Amino acid sequence: MPICIECRYPVSRLYHVLHSGNAGSRKPPPINRSTKPAQPNASKKGDPPARSKPKPAAAVLGGDVRLTQCPRCKRFADKYVEHDYVVLFIDLVLVKPQVYRHLLFNRLGHEDDELDPSITRLGTLLLLFDVYLTWSRIESLPPLLTASSPIPHLPILLQYVFYLLLCATMTASQHLTIRWLAQMTGLGARNINETDEGQRDDDDAPARSTANGISTALFVSSCMKLFPILMVVWKYDDAGGSVGRGVEWAVAVQNLEALRILLECGYAGAAGLVGAGWMVRWAVARLILGFVGLGECL
Repeated sequence: MPICIECRYPVSRLYHVLHSGNAGSRKPPPINRSTKPAQPNASKKGDPPARSKPKPAAAVLGGDVRLTQCPRCKRFADKYVEHDYVVLFIDLVLVKPQVYRHLLFNRLGHEDDELDPSITRLGTLLLLFDVYLTWSRIESLPPLLTASSPIPHLPILLQYVFYLLLCATMTASQHLTIRWLAQMTGLGARNINETDEGQRDDDDAPARSTANGISTALFVSSCMKLFPILMVVWKYDDAGGSVGRGVEWAVAVQNLEALRILLECGYAGAAGLVGAGWMVRWAVARLILGFVGLGECL
């Protein structure tokens, strides 16, 4: 069920489609043929007379849609319905709670606990880009740190498979840890219609966070990982790994905000989940890289 992105109050719909004179139950207005003498001449010449003015279609798509007003806060329930992806991405970078509620509850959330196809594609893109970042960071290290490992001497294809499995294992361990901790602690079982004064509307079903909903929040809030793609265009010296660490901290902050909004658990609970997930991710990476002689590369 969609919610208001300002006060989290459940609403039945996010927008209304109003019936105009050329859509729905009303009949189209009759055409006064006496005022259009040029139309028969156009048909005689073979020109399509009805395709010169696409105004009715534009009016149905634009003018007949009205955003729903929230009955509690009297503001638009979801203003991002009519915004494009550029605005959504900018507000994600600015860590605005409203854009996270729009994405997690009103656009990408599914009651049957299925991942949205767009989230599957985003997760694949983040994984492949994580492979690129990890591979480039290890290759840029001094040869003294990688001399004892057989990985740099393998064929390119085998190296890619190794880093792909490494990043996939790291991501899976992080997601499974956060999902398990959220289930064990009971976070996300709070009714989204509960107000700050503790009042609860029992008529609405509680909005429980699902396992795939948590993964959706983590993927959406990890878009900052795509920023170092500028390395492909502009080469810069990042021998100390400051840029990579800065991106990781930014992603961790956005993960915290996304989980706090999704689970309604406060900053302390969300920070605990994010910290535990990143610790397990680091431990898995240290174990795998240490096994192949790259333990000092973290």
